[in-house]
Amino acid sequence: MDALFRSQLVALLPRLRRFARGLAGSADRADDLVQAACERALARMEQWTPGTRLDSWMYRIVRTIWIDELRARAVRDRAHEREDLSEHVVDGERNMEAKLTMEAVRGAVDQLPPEQRETLMLIAVEGVSYKEAADIMDIPIGTVMSRLARARAGLTRLMEKPAPRAESEKVVRLKP
Repeated sequence: MDALFRSQLVALLPRLRRFARGLAGSADRADDLVQAACERALARMEQWTPGTRLDSWMYRIVRTIWIDELRARAVRDRAHEREDLSEHVVDGERNMEAKLTMEAVRGAVDQLPPEQRETLMLIAVEGVSYKEAADIMDIPIGTVMSRLARARAGLTRLMEKPAPRAESEKVVRLKP
């Protein structure tokens, strides 16, 4: 079981990292979150029941660690800084537009309340069913549906907002 468990865990890493990135808002914090989740899973491997969904179990572990980190951060009263994306994009109008759109979407997702962001990441990004998301988050399926609807509406609202103009871009109107 040990070798099978480890190989399944390795296969889950990209999905766990994507989910953690959605929760944490940065690649570095997501990597730390996934590493902590893997350490916990390996230490408590006997708690997983073979034949059940390892991905659901791992999502719950990632989520639990993230909630613990949020609580610890609140207790320490630290302000956290959002990390800028450091991905390099090849020159070109289309690539630049894609990068700007992705940054806008990530920024909008980061502005959602944590429970909406978490629900959106599980269902829209990771592709888990509503029932699986309800099980992972230990909430009723109706609450999952409600959070997802509010997350989608919030993203739509945030994405429709006009971007604030930089001081140098403001229009100056001259009187005739």
